[in-house]
Amino acid sequence: MDLQLVGKRVLVTGASKGIGLAIVRAFQEEGAIVTATARSVTPELKATGAAFVSADLSTVDGPQRMVEAVLAGDSRLDVLVNNAGGGVVPDEAFGDPLDGGDGTWAAGFDLNLHAAVRTIRAALPSLVEARGAVVNISSDSARRPGAEPMPYSVAKAALNAFTRQLAERVAPSGVRVNAISPSATRTNLVTGKDGYIAQVADKAGVDHGTLVASLPKHNGMLTETLIDPSEIARTVLLLASPTMPSVIGANWLVDAGATKVV
Repeated sequence: MDLQLVGKRVLVTGASKGIGLAIVRAFQEEGAIVTATARSVTPELKATGAAFVSADLSTVDGPQRMVEAVLAGDSRLDVLVNNAGGGVVPDEAFGDPLDGGDGTWAAGFDLNLHAAVRTIRAALPSLVEARGAVVNISSDSARRPGAEPMPYSVAKAALNAFTRQLAERVAPSGVRVNAISPSATRTNLVTGKDGYIAQVADKAGVDHGTLVASLPKHNGMLTETLIDPSEIARTVLLLASPTMPSVIGANWLVDAGATKVV
């Protein structure tokens, strides 16, 4: 299937590893021109040959300055993928019913909601000119209360609401806005020795590998296996493709059936 992405100019945030890196590779395989952004470049991202702009999108002016740098040489932008997210959970947040104080909540919202809002605000004129597409990477934890940190899950729920409302506002200008909600995916957040699940394992006194293996079933995933980032990337390609003009304001679940609603 020709997704008509050849030559499209694409910006992917949070692209240094995991889902973001898989998205960069997937667009390149379709012939798109990709710019990747993250706090720092990894060897894996550098190997893709994608243009890179360093940015901290959790700051107030980080998204604006990043978009200006990306568009400095060419103001055209066809696709924006807001993948930056996650965050650090301080030790004192464990055992707290609210999963942290004001600083933790503010940091969670800055990275998982405000970064996307600010990046879209800065990029919107170019997206309107191109009649382009926005894909926001959310999480199934926004709908499925579970073990994820509450600030993260609530920020992702807000991102879902923002995605749907923005889709209504900008659709008349030709810009399509959609979201994807993955469940447990094979990323550093889950499998890394410095990731959140490793923190949980340490606090609970259980083996990290054992906890990772049990996570899909615990989440209610019917495949009982972690999702590969490349599957999320393929979904992004579909939502970004001009061949899907009627998909507007959608939130596609890639969660192996973890979200138990009709």
